[in-house]
Amino acid sequence: MFLFIIYYLLFILPFPLLHIPPPQVPHTTSMDNKEEDAPHNQIQPQDSSAASAASSLCEKITELTSSVLETFRRKPVSYRILLVLSSAAMLTAFPASSLLSRLYYSDGGQSKWIISWAAVAGWPLTALFLIPAYFANRISPTPLSLKLLAWYILLGFLSAADNLMFAWAYAYLPASTASLLAASSLVFSSLFGYFIVKNRINLASVNAIVIITAGVVVIALDARSDRYEGITDKQYTLGFVWDILGSALHGLIFALSELVFIKVLGRRSFHVVLEQQVMVSFAAFAFTTLGLVVQKGFAEMRSEAERFARGGSSYAQVLFWAAVTFQLGVLGGTGVLFLASTVFAGVLNAVRVPLTSIAAVVLFQDPMSGFKILSLVITVWGFGSYIVGHSSANKPS
Repeated sequence: MFLFIIYYLLFILPFPLLHIPPPQVPHTTSMDNKEEDAPHNQIQPQDSSAASAASSLCEKITELTSSVLETFRRKPVSYRILLVLSSAAMLTAFPASSLLSRLYYSDGGQSKWIISWAAVAGWPLTALFLIPAYFANRISPTPLSLKLLAWYILLGFLSAADNLMFAWAYAYLPASTASLLAASSLVFSSLFGYFIVKNRINLASVNAIVIITAGVVVIALDARSDRYEGITDKQYTLGFVWDILGSALHGLIFALSELVFIKVLGRRSFHVVLEQQVMVSFAAFAFTTLGLVVQKGFAEMRSEAERFARGGSSYAQVLFWAAVTFQLGVLGGTGVLFLASTVFAGVLNAVRVPLTSIAAVVLFQDPMSGFKILSLVITVWGFGSYIVGHSSANKPS
């Protein structure tokens, strides 16, 4: 398995992704020189190919970075401030939300419904950003048709189910492992986007799918050493499966959201996306609240607060900040998508994965074996494949 992954990453991936020309055999005029250089010419193509692959990858990353910085410099100061704030929200709020979910369980929390409810309880925060946009831009809210309302309810239900799946994952998996597995949502986003929205899948997407899937397989091979004390084989497997299913559902939600913009709304602007986020989050909040009431979760909050390791006030703060950070992460992601590009959002997602893993190792002493380090490198490589490929595909001819 290791040999296959290493072979794929070093020899198969670079050629289609980076479009490296085949190595040229130097021309010689003497038969003696050809005979003397024959062994050298047999070895050189592999060395030059690997060097060309690394050089081409560095050039593309440098070119993408320069393009982003040049665009950044041309924009007004207000744009720069908003982009910096949105990027910072993505890089801090999402990892913080993941770590708070793990902290909830490590300090005595047990309910999957409560932490799922906390993730969407901060939906009014998005509304606070939306309402001033109406007055500042002198625009009216999008008319709410019955068809659009049905889509919002469906997406809200799926979002509630998605949050519940990730709650199960964080209950049994280390935060570093759960964040690495959640990176597979890029795979499902590409696949569902292809089948539902008819988005194109280019070679970069295929490479990213194969590489990130390989990273998931590597984590599965390390299942016995990557767990907290008291977690059984069945619980770890359950958390692993729910994390993958949650990532798949996350990809489906992205594809269906894009379908709503294309088929129902017919447009995509910043305030329209915020409207959708508010309505979907509110619907998810309603479904999760209903589940919490049925499971008697509000009464359970009191007993959990009493036995919480850091006390009742810390329990309330964990739930409060879990709600705030999740919504800030969503707002940051929305801002980056509209102020910059999908590619730049992919760059930040690629950075977010190791940040979450490193923070989990520092704060929770998560086990970080050689398998997990390899999976981390492979996952970031997969994001890099997607980013570089799509940045090249989006260039104007």
